[in-house]
Amino acid sequence: MELVGRQLARLHPGRLAELAADVARPAYDRDDLAVGIVHLGLGAFARAHLAAVNEAALHAGADRRWGICGVSLRQADTRDALEPQRGLYMLALNSAGDDGQPRQALAVIGCLLETLVAPEDPQAVLARIAHADTRIVSVTVTEKGYCHDPASGRLNLDHPDIVHDLSEAVPRSTIGFLVRGLQRRREAGQGPVTLMSLDNLPSNGHLLRGMVLAFAERADADLASWIADACTFPCSMVDRIVPRTTDEDRAAIARAAGLEDAWPVVAEPYLEWVIEDHFAAGRPDWSVGGARFVADAAPFETLKLRTVNGTHSALAYLSVMAGWATVDRALAQPALKAYLAELMRTEIVPTLPPLPGLDLAQYQRRLLQRYMNPALKHQTRQIAMDGSQKLPQRLLDTVRARLAQNLPIPGLALAVAGWLHYLRGVDQAGRSYEIQDPMGAALVRQYGLAEEALRQAGSLPDVMQEWARVLTGFRPVFGDLGQDARFVLAVAQAAQSLRSLGVEGTLASA
Repeated sequence: MELVGRQLARLHPGRLAELAADVARPAYDRDDLAVGIVHLGLGAFARAHLAAVNEAALHAGADRRWGICGVSLRQADTRDALEPQRGLYMLALNSAGDDGQPRQALAVIGCLLETLVAPEDPQAVLARIAHADTRIVSVTVTEKGYCHDPASGRLNLDHPDIVHDLSEAVPRSTIGFLVRGLQRRREAGQGPVTLMSLDNLPSNGHLLRGMVLAFAERADADLASWIADACTFPCSMVDRIVPRTTDEDRAAIARAAGLEDAWPVVAEPYLEWVIEDHFAAGRPDWSVGGARFVADAAPFETLKLRTVNGTHSALAYLSVMAGWATVDRALAQPALKAYLAELMRTEIVPTLPPLPGLDLAQYQRRLLQRYMNPALKHQTRQIAMDGSQKLPQRLLDTVRARLAQNLPIPGLALAVAGWLHYLRGVDQAGRSYEIQDPMGAALVRQYGLAEEALRQAGSLPDVMQEWARVLTGFRPVFGDLGQDARFVLAVAQAAQSLRSLGVEGTLASA
């Protein structure tokens, strides 16, 4: 169906019949839906994961009171794009066939009923959290959105947004919105809700509960007691690769669908969602969309954080420095693929808790195959963002587990050294890039201190441990790991190799 050369109409509920025949669309009456889920952080991941699974539940006949209100906490771009489409958007699942040719399955997602922009109308967000129909409040705000100390996992009471929200009635942080919304809910006599983190954080439900209660205890002790007793915070593991949508993606989706979508999302077909079945006010049957309900999500969280997220970060920093722009391009380098496979097999997998029934060897092979998907074009610089928030749970927890057993960490040390090497802001070809990280300014200063220590100490081979000691002494990320001589030495050796041999030479010599 070739549509190039003529203007396409915009996606809209009244135009669904104009879609190409192979595009899936809502099989229910959207007018029957009511908002039961409020989701904070309406980015691509939530729309490709939570909303897609919820859509499947609605198609299977779930209670029609499980529509979604999506809240953007910073920018209005998602609302501005989707409002003319009445919340409709397309999900494109991109893969490659056995012949290597791209494959795409398109579906219109209809369960997003409302989009709010918190800075524009914070009262509307608070009212929606407090609404009698709301039964689940979910969160996908990335690691940095929790205003916590990554090394300790505690709420950062000195964070400017937390300081503001504790003193002002109108919040601006994720935690502030949650607590102030729950405060209104309790004052209105409404029942408890489930608060559900979908971010890549260890024990994400427990962490979210700790953040909420720490804030609430300072705002209203009685409220904190009510939240602790009545609301639930299930832990979960979420896994689906969702790269940033490009203009090329939008154009290709429009050609295939026959309608223009201003804000589609692109993802891989693979989806995993393991969630503790601990809900305060009911839930949809998300199992029909691929979710798995369990009593304890911790083993699956550890599996995902250490294997998927850990190797994602490892490959991202090395790839940015080497100039490999996308994950599939990086995995086309035999030495990098071999490094990742060895990192998982010898250093990561031995630290995992028991996972009965899971074939770990097959899991590792499948993960590398997912990374090699050429249809995703997942940008390594996107993965490299916010390293200060990601490394503690993706890599450093694994480092600690191995050092506790006095086991070697060469592959993990190379991954950490890759991040430190990346902080110089210039790749091997001399191309500069911005360090996109909430601690970016402090990290750049710390890198400068390490370079100054290097200049003052003399020849490179003799002083890399001092360089590594200065950088791993940055406690907001490394905690006390910088005091472990084994860790500092391993990172120094890997960093020295990256500086002298480059990424390709280091991987070849591993």
